[in-house]
Amino acid sequence: VLLVESGGGLVQPGGSLRLSCAASGFTFSSYFMRWYRQAPGKDRELVASISRYGDIINYADSVKGRFTISRDNVKNTVNLQMNSLKPEDTAVYYCQRIGYWGKGTLVTVSS
Repeated sequence: VLLVESGGGLVQPGGSLRLSCAASGFTFSSYFMRWYRQAPGKDRELVASISRYGDIINYADSVKGRFTISRDNVKNTVNLQMNSLKPEDTAVYYCQRIGYWGKGTLVTVSS
């Protein structure tokens, strides 16, 4: 199993970023997928989750209305569109499947 995140970077407050996670080594459409984040000095927190076919989606209250999770079961990717970014969104963002984690991608929101 391999999960590889991409798309992180430095963005100004109010800006947008799109994270992507490329999955391989398993039957992607058989698993819920999740995005977590960990800010400096804080515990890792669940940001968003999506069911196998995208019919069940949940978000942390802190990102509702700003972030959108999606998946492509042909390309084996799960994405996180992040809009109206705030400094408190600064964190390493991780893609997760039960039992496995990616290495993360850093998102920094700063002027």
